[in-house]
Amino acid sequence: MTTPALQAVEGTTLEVSGVEFGRSADDLSVARVGDLVFAMVPARDGQYFLASAWRIRRPLTELRRDDYYSHYGVIKDEAAFQVRMVEQAEHSREMRALDRQTARMNCSTPWGPSQGATVYAEGIVSHTTAGHGGFKLSSERNVKIHPTLRCAGGWYEEDAAWAAVPLAYPSLFSAYERKCADRTIRDIWPDAWEAIFRRPLAPGESHEKDRRAFERAHAGDWIVISALRSHHHPGMTEVIATIGGVRAAHAEERRFLVPSDEYEVGQFGFVIDTARHSAYDGPSSFIGRPPRRARE
Repeated sequence: MTTPALQAVEGTTLEVSGVEFGRSADDLSVARVGDLVFAMVPARDGQYFLASAWRIRRPLTELRRDDYYSHYGVIKDEAAFQVRMVEQAEHSREMRALDRQTARMNCSTPWGPSQGATVYAEGIVSHTTAGHGGFKLSSERNVKIHPTLRCAGGWYEEDAAWAAVPLAYPSLFSAYERKCADRTIRDIWPDAWEAIFRRPLAPGESHEKDRRAFERAHAGDWIVISALRSHHHPGMTEVIATIGGVRAAHAEERRFLVPSDEYEVGQFGFVIDTARHSAYDGPSSFIGRPPRRARE
């Protein structure tokens, strides 16, 4: 989803599909979409995260990292940033067309008193509170939610359960919101997603399903639960591992030394290769942890 217009010359500012792209005063990739400004901020290990701020009117070239205060998740690279900004612009256009109505409603929610409400349609209202929020669906609306995702009472909190609402009422949400909802359901409730869409999720399509597969594949392996650079063995990382990565008082623990340039935690943990990673009983870099022989 790239176009020639997105190939910006470094240091320039351009506008594409409602997005103004540019470089900030501290040389970050930045963009403006309506009242929002975004920046691609470097993180550790070559990663980036998407930062944002609202109603900053200064030119993009004058903005700095400290101007941004909200976190919008991880972004892979410059191309992904550009695509995400075009997607945000389309989302903004769709939101204007949806014409949702804000209201004040004197009611309680599972998260506290409502401090503001947005009416999506009759019987579908999103509430905000001091600390959380979510949707309230009328009983008539709630029956359309798929049984595997339906919440009793019609309350759907904003972290995850909300995703069931756009699945049942797609015309009330933007394409970006529907995409986020689909991703949420696949990642958290893969069994429900597969039942609804009647196809299995492939590896990489669901965080939860991938986690289960990892745990099955490594149920008998030593998986790291804690790690730090060794003070006693330069270039090595001392790790504590348990079978299957279990974190429980009764779980047997073992220590290993892993070359630091090799120790890279994957999505679900680092698996010890007992043929290559040495079991270790010597002086520990973990505070208050004597060698294993001294504790036995």
